[in-house]
Amino acid sequence: MKRAGKLKGLMLALAAVLLLGHAVNASAQRNASIHGRVLNAIGQPLNHGDVRLSTDRAADQASRKYKYVFQIQPDGTYKGSDILPDDYVVFVIQDQKTLDYNESVKFSPDEDKQVDFDMSRADYIAKMTPEERKALDEYKKKNAEVMAANQKIANLNNLLIQARSDNKAGNYEAAATAMKQATAAKPDESILWLTLADAQLGLANKAAADAKAAGKPATDPDVVQKYQDAVASYKKTIDLNAASKKASADVAGTAYNQLGQAYVKSGDPKDAVDAYEAAVKAQPASAGMYYYNEAATLYNAGSIDEAAAAADKAIAADPKRADAYYIKGQSLIPKASVDKSGKIVAPPGCVDAYQMYLQLAPPGPRADEVKGILTGIGEKVESNYKASRKK
Repeated sequence: MKRAGKLKGLMLALAAVLLLGHAVNASAQRNASIHGRVLNAIGQPLNHGDVRLSTDRAADQASRKYKYVFQIQPDGTYKGSDILPDDYVVFVIQDQKTLDYNESVKFSPDEDKQVDFDMSRADYIAKMTPEERKALDEYKKKNAEVMAANQKIANLNNLLIQARSDNKAGNYEAAATAMKQATAAKPDESILWLTLADAQLGLANKAAADAKAAGKPATDPDVVQKYQDAVASYKKTIDLNAASKKASADVAGTAYNQLGQAYVKSGDPKDAVDAYEAAVKAQPASAGMYYYNEAATLYNAGSIDEAAAAADKAIAADPKRADAYYIKGQSLIPKASVDKSGKIVAPPGCVDAYQMYLQLAPPGPRADEVKGILTGIGEKVESNYKASRKK
């Protein structure tokens, strides 16, 4: 009895050891994983679908059983894990249609297998039906046109960015050259013409300054032509923007504003006023700025009556715009007279304008000048002035 009991205990212990060893071996065997990328027939990432693994080689797609299904991401990549080691057929499925497959992919324990699919390969294309080949050729042609158009837009954007930077830095010749190239490539884009016009206006202003320094008249043909070039480009901008399905108030307002400057500097204040008025209509929210620009441009061009009228409009649109009061005062002071006692009499509204400038901009860049003018005509400089005192 004792020997039988010992034998039975030994057999149970041996069985326990065998079971323990089996469990250890099973846990040591880890499953495999897969990753890869799927490209379509034109070599671009397949942006949706599945990669599926099956050992069912004989079945058709309708009855085929899949052991693993891994989703393809928008960039064409996929990955999956916990795959039992075996020899699988790996399928690419999209919209319930088998696009491609690899008939034998063997997975070993703990292996991370890379399985890529490139359906632009020659043998894949060769197996297409005539209808599929025709559709592929048409798609390639259309895609090539889209890619070319996208590249063209990218190139134009780069030219535009550089030209704007050149305009800001005063490199007007470089900006004009770039934008002439851009407008030739895409002649229906208003923003390109606006940037070209800005460069041309910069060139015209520089030519005018150079001509003045050389003692040439403001009507120098080269200077006039440069301003005319800018005028033409601003008009082109305005016309294209108006005809666009997405017309921009900002583009229209800016173009009319700059057109006004080009007109004034080329000696055409009447058309300049019309351009500034059009800028206000295009972008009423910026009326104060456009009227002020009108007033300053006209004043600098010597059209003081028109400048005073524009300053009044700027003040009405934006009563806090100090420089508009300065322009108004400067436009009126030349009409000052001397009374019988020898006292200088400023025209109506002149002193008001100067005093309001000082009230709004006490430390402004024109403050000392304005104080000097007021003192010179016998007016007291008031720090807390109210325009209602005089009319």
